[in-house]
Amino acid sequence: MIADNKTRAPFYQKFALVLIGLTLLVYIIILGKDILSPLVFGFLFAILLLPIANFFENKLQLPRSMASIFSIFLLLGLIAGVLYLVGSQISNLADDWPMLKSQVQQSVKELSSYIHHAFHITQRKQMGYVEDTEKKIIASGTDVIGQTFGAISSVLVFYVFSLIFCFFTLLYRHLLLKFLVWVFHEGHTHIVHDIVENVQRILRQYILGLLLEMIVVATIACTAFFFIGVKYAVLLGILIGLFNLIPYLGIFSALLLSCLITFATGSIKDTSLVAICVLGIHLVDSNFLLPTIVGSKVKLNAFVTFLGLLLGEMIWGLSGMFLSIPIMAILKIIFDRVDDLKPWGYLLGTGKEIKIKKQPIVNEDVDE
Repeated sequence: MIADNKTRAPFYQKFALVLIGLTLLVYIIILGKDILSPLVFGFLFAILLLPIANFFENKLQLPRSMASIFSIFLLLGLIAGVLYLVGSQISNLADDWPMLKSQVQQSVKELSSYIHHAFHITQRKQMGYVEDTEKKIIASGTDVIGQTFGAISSVLVFYVFSLIFCFFTLLYRHLLLKFLVWVFHEGHTHIVHDIVENVQRILRQYILGLLLEMIVVATIACTAFFFIGVKYAVLLGILIGLFNLIPYLGIFSALLLSCLITFATGSIKDTSLVAICVLGIHLVDSNFLLPTIVGSKVKLNAFVTFLGLLLGEMIWGLSGMFLSIPIMAILKIIFDRVDDLKPWGYLLGTGKEIKIKKQPIVNEDVDE
């Protein structure tokens, strides 16, 4: 016992090593954002598409490569369908451009008159400010266009790499599983299988829960806007459902966009009702739908979730906000199954003991 106490490192040394290790890990994660971010997205897509790929491979007897490609094509078809639905609604909005233009011009005149009476600034001075701003925008137009094309190209490259990583994850899933089993001691094989199995299940439930939440929110928004009499109720409802996938920031973007479109096509009364509906839908979603449909899947407490969103945004930006909750859910699954890390798993959770049902391992496809 005396020898053990002499060789045991003091607490401050362990704590310093942990801090140094975490700092280096975060630094490496920030440096590798361009590779790691699409890699994690590809992994999530692969988890979602795994049952479909297994169906193509086992039931239809397709080669694994073809099954993986067809699964990705189905995902792309679903995304293309949503984009087509949104695009068709936007084309209807473009047909009413003359009316929107006149409505905006009338609103600008009313705003200019209000500024003249409230701040005693003549319309000539206001137009001077507008012209100066317009000249500055035109002068920097090339930079803005270059930045816009750069942003679009980077987004396209990001999604292309995500799909490529998704394909390779589906194609080499047996190899990845065997590597994870092999890298640990034989006595931990059942723990590795248990972690892999529950990571698949919880992440798949989380992603499907997000999609279900998006559909419910979009349906509620469309119904409310129809009752109000908003002209582009379907378009606004779909946009609110899509923006709802963005944690915390999505509601403000949806509110601003909905109010602008409603104000350009309707009255101030309709705009106020739309703003009230969007805020009401957000309250219902955050207090009832999100905890019931999504929160019950990942078993993370609200404080850790909010903190993870902030850290994810600081490290990887918007993609970090999307990935923070799935990554924390994976960490919690690992922490709950490693004795030395169980206190951390308890800290991430809701404070209630959760019994996870262990399903028997039938074959490699179930565990992939």
